[in-house]
Amino acid sequence: MSATVGIIAGQGTLPFLVARGMRAQGRRVHCVGLRGQWEDGLPACCDAFQEAGVLQLGRWIRLFRRAGVTEVTMVGRVSKKQMHDPWLMLKALRDLPDWRTADLWFRRLRHDRRSATLLRVVADDLATEGVILIDSTRYIPDHMATEGTMGSVAPDARAQADIAFGWPLLEKVGGLDIGQAISVRERDVIAVEAVEGTDSMIRRTGELCRARGWTLLKSARPGHDMRADVPTIGVQTIEGLAKAGAGCVALGVGRVILVDRPAVLAAADRAGIAVVGVKA
Repeated sequence: MSATVGIIAGQGTLPFLVARGMRAQGRRVHCVGLRGQWEDGLPACCDAFQEAGVLQLGRWIRLFRRAGVTEVTMVGRVSKKQMHDPWLMLKALRDLPDWRTADLWFRRLRHDRRSATLLRVVADDLATEGVILIDSTRYIPDHMATEGTMGSVAPDARAQADIAFGWPLLEKVGGLDIGQAISVRERDVIAVEAVEGTDSMIRRTGELCRARGWTLLKSARPGHDMRADVPTIGVQTIEGLAKAGAGCVALGVGRVILVDRPAVLAAADRAGIAVVGVKA
């Protein structure tokens, strides 16, 4: 096992948490920040930092191989909405996609751009060069959803009933690769997450359901590959839930990341929102 591990970093706080978790376990951190995505301050959390385009897979590999990195984790947001941008290829040209990425795109991704397919193709290609993509949650166990009530606010009887009703439906939605979340009130499904993401779905639920006290259910789909695209909630999620009138959020145990768990639970307590871990 190499003393140095790698991060392919997108947007948000998660790359910071992973880098700190790696260092806490005595590992050196070599980060490749995705151009236009990574956040200010991230280089200071790493032992080495370099930048590469989102579509420069060959460069990712060269940077990690030169540093002797054999294990990497891919964390942080890269908006999936960009995949449906009519100007996608023009924008890609500005970032000079390399031949390796172009070859993978035309051979394996042109007709299937689902997240699971993208991850599998990228992981397989990295592995051919001795760079293994690992579980993105390995170094952040303290930030994962755990069973039962996680904060100081307990779910009321209505929320518990909505969780019992909604959880099997969420698993079916996930199994169909539609989304990672649904919203429920009094055993009625208000909204289902698709490509817009959880925050937009929460706002839509607030518009559709004026009554307060609904429940958000969120988890990785059955059989989800935990090497990337693991569901997350953060303080911003809690703030959105409070504004939209939610009373509870139910999360899959070991399947959802609380991005800075202490801060998320503190925000939920202040808003009077119950945060519950559900074991599948």
